[in-house]
Amino acid sequence: MKEFECIPFTFLGMKNNLKNAKTVIVQAPYDGTVFYKDGQRHGPREIIDASRHMELYDAEFGCDVCESAPVYTMDELVLSKESPKKAVERVGEVVDEVLKERKFPLVLGGEHSVSAGAVSACAKKFKKNFSVLQIDAHGDLRDAYEGTKYSHACAMRRAREACGNIVQAGVRSMSGEEAEWIKKERIEKYIFGSEFEESEVLERIENENVYVTFDLDGFDPSIMPAVGTPEPGGISWKQATSLLRKVFERKNVIGADVVELCPVIGDTASAFLAAKLCYKMIGWKFLL
Repeated sequence: MKEFECIPFTFLGMKNNLKNAKTVIVQAPYDGTVFYKDGQRHGPREIIDASRHMELYDAEFGCDVCESAPVYTMDELVLSKESPKKAVERVGEVVDEVLKERKFPLVLGGEHSVSAGAVSACAKKFKKNFSVLQIDAHGDLRDAYEGTKYSHACAMRRAREACGNIVQAGVRSMSGEEAEWIKKERIEKYIFGSEFEESEVLERIENENVYVTFDLDGFDPSIMPAVGTPEPGGISWKQATSLLRKVFERKNVIGADVVELCPVIGDTASAFLAAKLCYKMIGWKFLL
């Protein structure tokens, strides 16, 4: 049969070549513990689709980032619908394999619970010698929620158990339980709202190695409406990219995720923003 030229359904529409790739895209389409608006399981596919229509020339670097830093896109993971623990552990197993291949893991969620799996994989390699930077509207610091410790509402509690320290920026919503725990643990100085000073956030990141987890509801809903639990008063694109660029420039970012895109019919801007954010992180990782 004659072959026709087609755009692969991969991040940026790139042909997959694991050997040459620097970044591995891990698709984690999971929303098994969502308690308000579900649909985050469709997020990875929407980000992939949007990325295939981006202009790849990046003025910051003066080149197509993917030419210097090729990307490999994994097929969507099959994650347990019955057990949040098994779903999170599966993400961890896959990220662990990516790290063993000495590739940069970039996880696309799915709900925020998948980040706990990625962080646990980093802990296997780096022990406690890494920090987690979280950009998010919510604390996600509950010990358990609706009968499981692997809810998206517990993602950062599990992360703090696994790593050296966590720093949170953009947080403007949490439960009373979380507020009491924060006081008990005396970690208030590591949690910033949406009007943060970059220098203070960077100062609180205690380790050279850093995992970045970006919950898209950290953005203001005016630029990112397609999330499950939008919160007013979020950060801007400029705030996010300015902070992240400095983190990638000054630290060794060992992995990252972009989670919680909950597609809305008729809204293409949100998926495109998420894809652009991923592309920028790849550029900062390999071209700064």
